[in-house]
Amino acid sequence: MRLARDAVRVRVPATSANLGPGFDALGLALGVWDEVTVRAVAGPTTVTVVGEGDGALPDGEEHLVVRAVRLGLDRAGAPQAGLELVCHNAIPHGRGMGSSAAAVVAGLVAARGLLSEPEALDDDAVLTLATQLEGHPDNAAPALLGGATAAWVDGDGPHAARIPLAPGLRPTVLVPQSQLLTHTARAVLPTQVPHADAAFNAARSALLVLALGGRSELLMAATEDRLHQSYRADAMRGTAQAVRALREAGWPAVISGAGPSVLVLERLDDATARTLEEHGWQVLDPGVATTGAHLL
Repeated sequence: MRLARDAVRVRVPATSANLGPGFDALGLALGVWDEVTVRAVAGPTTVTVVGEGDGALPDGEEHLVVRAVRLGLDRAGAPQAGLELVCHNAIPHGRGMGSSAAAVVAGLVAARGLLSEPEALDDDAVLTLATQLEGHPDNAAPALLGGATAAWVDGDGPHAARIPLAPGLRPTVLVPQSQLLTHTARAVLPTQVPHADAAFNAARSALLVLALGGRSELLMAATEDRLHQSYRADAMRGTAQAVRALREAGWPAVISGAGPSVLVLERLDDATARTLEEHGWQVLDPGVATTGAHLL
């Protein structure tokens, strides 16, 4: 295998995982995009970050995009080289919007774009390698495929399938100023849950697939959760309060991924959005990213 190009540019969307009851399984691609340019060079690896993460991320081999490119090239049996990265980041970091999954998927898709035989890194291979780096495929799947996805892992590894979406779905994302690391949010989860709670979430996840496909009257019931949000409430009290207040007002609000952002599976009215902005939330109306990571 050889490198057919010396440079590629990749665009990859933000994502929101779980969507309430679909813990570690369901995800949605959002219209907030990172763009990464990867160039193979003879010299040492360098990383330039513009936007989110500027000054806070590694600028060499430890950068997540670099690690993903390396992993992809190794998988394809392609030669390694020095890398020059320029990352224009719009996805907020540490907010539950899939920034790390976006970095991993961007690196793997960039590696595919460099190859003389890109089919060596097909979507199945990219999802497998992304899950290897991420630990679970719920964010990587929509970042790779776009739209809404269901992801699962079996003896053959990770898999994902797209969920049909109603064309009128307009999610809102509420982004706080504070950050929360994913491993911190996962650390508060119990190792076991009551059987009744597991059954509750199984039913709600199935219902959510119907709601996303057009049965919008089901969204409130379909976004109920007993597996993770209540356990995380103390770690993100402002988020928990916002979700509770929005749901009491009739909005299908959930924690976005591991938080602390809030995902509302409807477009908020202007008055509600202004109130939230007055309380320090950044209100995004990103739309659904119907395509996943792709070369420009």
